[in-house]
Amino acid sequence: MPWRALTLQVEAGAVEAMSEALLEAGAQSVSIDRPDAPRPTLCALVDLQHDPTALLRTAAGNIGLAATPGFTTTEVADEDWVRKTQAQFTPTEIGERLWVGPSWHEPPGGRVAVRLDPGLAFGTGTHPTTRLMLLFLERQIKGGERVLDYGCGSGILAIAAAKLGAARVDGVDVDPQALATARANARANGIELLASLPEALPAAAYDIVVSNILAQPLILLAPLLAARIASGGQIALAGILEAQAAEVGAAYSAWLDVRTDAMLDGWALVAGRRR
Repeated sequence: MPWRALTLQVEAGAVEAMSEALLEAGAQSVSIDRPDAPRPTLCALVDLQHDPTALLRTAAGNIGLAATPGFTTTEVADEDWVRKTQAQFTPTEIGERLWVGPSWHEPPGGRVAVRLDPGLAFGTGTHPTTRLMLLFLERQIKGGERVLDYGCGSGILAIAAAKLGAARVDGVDVDPQALATARANARANGIELLASLPEALPAAAYDIVVSNILAQPLILLAPLLAARIASGGQIALAGILEAQAAEVGAAYSAWLDVRTDAMLDGWALVAGRRR
């Protein structure tokens, strides 16, 4: 099936936020070319049924851009997109123990391997928000925890949690295609993952809840996510610009002791513990 590739340029300071906003607005995948340039190039893969102008207008508005960036479009066959992505996707070592890479690479000895081949759901370990989350999980999982990944995308966080020793891992996403990808990635890693739409998630409390989406959805989800944390349990929130961390933390402070846990390349991870 063909896809539409949207190509646009944004200022370097907005490239990561725009990448996240495009995914939130409905893009299936986003790649960044020439990330060190003053105006890096973004290429977003979208379904042909999407109105590209409306999608870009939504993404730009969500990150506060005054005008919608100019863009060009081309149709891209599945196999051409995968070939392009494979050439860009190299393994990544995270922290002291984790390794994230595609099936055609072998992990070094002593690393916990999370195997992800490039696909249509976001999450490969290279984005700062994903890296912040993986580092949090590496520090906090000791073995036997119940973990919920809300907005699981490719399933990378859920799979890493299980491989680090979590006893039960559930994932939630509003995109059925992301859920199918997360399930397939879990099977490829030998992991049991319950991945469902939000309304199908069974009633349960979790020792660790993680959610790597965007600041405004995280604020709106605060009562729902807080209710999923077991007494004494933890939450980690990402997809948050440093300037947004205080606002996101305040939304959860009624239930949790909240802190800005870490920052990387302009992004923050907000963490908290249920009182």
